[in-house]
Amino acid sequence: MERTRYTLGRVTQLGVVLATFGSAVTADDVPAYLSSVRGGRDVPADLIDEFRRRYNLIGRSPLIDITLAQSHALQALLHAEGREARVVAGMLHSAPALTDALDDLAAGGTRRIVVVVLAPQYSPIILAGYERTVSAWQASHADIAVHIAGAWHLLPEWIAALSERVAEAMAALDPSVRERIPIIFTAHSLPRPVVDRDPGYITQLHDTAAAIASRLHLDSSRWSFAYQSAGHTPEEWLTPDVKDLFPEYRAQGIREILVVPLQFLADHLEILYDIDIAAGDEAAAAGITMHRIELPNTQATFIRALAAVVELELQGAATISVS
Repeated sequence: MERTRYTLGRVTQLGVVLATFGSAVTADDVPAYLSSVRGGRDVPADLIDEFRRRYNLIGRSPLIDITLAQSHALQALLHAEGREARVVAGMLHSAPALTDALDDLAAGGTRRIVVVVLAPQYSPIILAGYERTVSAWQASHADIAVHIAGAWHLLPEWIAALSERVAEAMAALDPSVRERIPIIFTAHSLPRPVVDRDPGYITQLHDTAAAIASRLHLDSSRWSFAYQSAGHTPEEWLTPDVKDLFPEYRAQGIREILVVPLQFLADHLEILYDIDIAAGDEAAAAGITMHRIELPNTQATFIRALAAVVELELQGAATISVS
């Protein structure tokens, strides 16, 4: 979709949508959720069973609750800073739907909307679902200016927020461990044919990791980059998986590691199962204790980062860089 830039001035109330992929909440929601993800195509029974197993293990995904809480916190902060705005949450594949969120803002009289996808690294190819949904909605709401915020992977407030989470996790470790523990930055794996169409997306991920390492003064030997949560399709997915690193750590005598997800902004299945359970179990089998940071969720520093994203979009900022 065409990206429209705005300048500050006398305007009607601003609307902000915090958009995310969505989630099943419990195992009972899995069939409908997977059907939506697959565009209504039949979902193999074994895939439904596997996802139900995972949801039964974590009990419940808090993603939707956390996204709603993030929207409330952002609205409160924007109001405190003197910015009239209404902030809502919208999901691609579960309720509350992204289109319903946009309808809600429009019904309330909003005529300018910024959609912030809760993924700091942005690709119009990889995140095309958001582009298609917003474009289709705008086609029938020509009187409303709606814009999807671009990448904010190097926004100083975002780097500060994730660095704060890493520092908190390290502070909780024994001092003897803290000084040498390897840090693994992780991102959701993707099919290689998809990434080949937009290699700059992977550059964004590596740039985020490097910016955090620089802020925390981490030597290059202390951190590495890996993927997680590869999908259930036959094509090649990006590697190494975080679990692929465990044998080498074991061979080096390393017994504790810290995992830092780079693009997940709230607790959900890819963290609570893929990292905490699946990767955690494999780490334990290798004789390694795996720690991970607390995700941003409603962290005050992170909510300030979201406010900075909104403000930069309103100012028409073309680039974002670390300062």
